[in-house]
Amino acid sequence: MSLSFYEFQLVCLVALCLFFMLVERQLSPKRKEGVRLHDDLHAPAPALHKLSRQYLTVYAIVMGADWLQGPYVYSLYKEQYAFPERYVALLFVTGFMTAGLAAPMVGVWADQYGRRKLCMAFCVTYTLSCVLIQLPYFPVLIMGRFLGGFSTSILFSVFESWLISASNSLALPAADLSTIMGRASLVNGFVAAAAGVASNQLVASTGSFASPFVASGVLLLLAWVVIRGSWTENYGSGGGVAANPDILQLRRLGQALKIVRNEPALLVIGLTQTCFEGSMYLFVFNWVPALQEAARPGSILPLGYIFSAFMVSMMIGSLFYTSLVTLFSRGDAEHDDVGDAPLTLHAKLSSLVCAVSAVAFAVSVESKEEVVRFWAFCVFEACVGMYYPIQGMLRGALISNEHRATLSSLFRVPLNIFVVVSLLTGVSSARYTVLTASSLMLVLSSLMTAAFLVERIELSSASVSHASVSHPA
Repeated sequence: MSLSFYEFQLVCLVALCLFFMLVERQLSPKRKEGVRLHDDLHAPAPALHKLSRQYLTVYAIVMGADWLQGPYVYSLYKEQYAFPERYVALLFVTGFMTAGLAAPMVGVWADQYGRRKLCMAFCVTYTLSCVLIQLPYFPVLIMGRFLGGFSTSILFSVFESWLISASNSLALPAADLSTIMGRASLVNGFVAAAAGVASNQLVASTGSFASPFVASGVLLLLAWVVIRGSWTENYGSGGGVAANPDILQLRRLGQALKIVRNEPALLVIGLTQTCFEGSMYLFVFNWVPALQEAARPGSILPLGYIFSAFMVSMMIGSLFYTSLVTLFSRGDAEHDDVGDAPLTLHAKLSSLVCAVSAVAFAVSVESKEEVVRFWAFCVFEACVGMYYPIQGMLRGALISNEHRATLSSLFRVPLNIFVVVSLLTGVSSARYTVLTASSLMLVLSSLMTAAFLVERIELSSASVSHASVSHPA
């Protein structure tokens, strides 16, 4: 395929994204009408806007810092520093292993000592990893990967926990929280596309693959300043008190494990996180060789355009999610059916997203056509755009505030184990096996969510409705 093909696909996706923006904007007045009719279902606008501004500003900065690093980590290790392939693999595995091992501790520390403090610590540790990666000395780079893995555990669990707890403190209902999470997914798509272009320009102007990491460190320091100046602290149960001699918080961790064992819904959420996010990380290692194999011999893929197309697809998914939730929330309000209806919708969407992702991977394995594989991967990226706000809402509703960060981090342990084992067994040499396995795991997650999570929530909703009818106020 020529370069013009991917340019045209990118234009089509941007047009589709603009269409969904228009749809979402058209639905907004209807939602405002719903607010006027049902004031008790929505938070006051100033509180919602303030929290959105506080969270999304920081989220955009930290995700921008993270995306700046992504495109050139491998090239820096392999091409500029000239490390052997096995050393590069060891560096990547070190990062994932550290993230998995650190995840439980990150969660309990956030609940005990404060989520804001852990988010500020993230800015410091991730900045240090950006400093260490400038030194082409293997032990120093290993230390940088340790810090990077620890920081990643914070990024993908504690920030969300802070948002959910802050929204609970303001008594924001599910509809408003889902709006913020949908906006966060959309912001992530914009930031990723911009970071890809920025990192490319930095490398072109400096001639060094290390320059994007310098820019990332600057953004992380800016995020520390913004968090310190605009966020308030929140804790789990027993948090914020005098220092606890149990620095590893083993008692709190044991309580969290007992909660997961006794609550099937949380096990399903953990399974979905492992299956979907594990497949997503492995997809990063597979999409380039999969497209290169399907391309014409001798052709050079415009990876920048393809990456931008994936990011636009992710934005389309987040906009589609926001439109769906806005539409269904208004319908529930009009029929005075507010119970667990938003939660039921999110459980069904979670099952659907896993199912569609499984089909997309299956199509990419079966088809040898470059166009088909490209669009299958775009569909998967759209599912990624829907997945994060959906899972964030489910975790926010089903995980209590006492152990929110602990459990959110705990779910990342099997995820990182899955990714590490896959990397050690050779992802690139068995990519179709990996994609097939990912598809099967996503099917399992979809079925488990439909069978246990959706059914549980619907039964809970039905019992609440029956009680309200039997015992009217």
